[in-house]
Amino acid sequence: MYDRARLIELFHQRALRFGDFTLASGKKSSYYLDGKQITLHSEGLELLSEGLLDLLEGIEFDAFGGMSLGADPIVGGVLTAAAARGKELAGFLVRKESKGHGTQKYLEGPVTPGMRVVIVDDVVTTGGSALLSVDRSIDFGLNVIQVVGVIDRKEGGAANFAARNLPFKSLLSIEDFGIKPPVVG
Repeated sequence: MYDRARLIELFHQRALRFGDFTLASGKKSSYYLDGKQITLHSEGLELLSEGLLDLLEGIEFDAFGGMSLGADPIVGGVLTAAAARGKELAGFLVRKESKGHGTQKYLEGPVTPGMRVVIVDDVVTTGGSALLSVDRSIDFGLNVIQVVGVIDRKEGGAANFAARNLPFKSLLSIEDFGIKPPVVG
């Protein structure tokens, strides 16, 4: 069962740090959310997996995936939570670089062209990682119907998804941690 307040508490305890940081997007930030401190923790992964399935309630999709390494535990957690709910779901991971041998593919998992998929990212800033996952999924022949984030930093990701006509939802935002988002121009 999803306990939003407890997930926020876990992020405060385990994943939210203040200081001077450079994000994957290249932006500078006075705080950092280390999503892996939650996704690689038993209670944290269970809470966010249940929360993501609740967030996606009513949306018909066949598979759930995202960019490796950040999405790896989330995909596993969501698949496990879906099975517990009696929902059949495939998972997939998107490689940053193509496999250097064998099939040399970017996607791993039991997905086939035409499947309706949801792309996940742990922390969304500009949405760059999720958009790369979207592009590689589309190139494979998947139908991306939704993008979800565990946390939206509210620094342009939602607008970048909207510009591509990709519906976006997030489980939490930085405002849930008492942090005011910057003005994005």
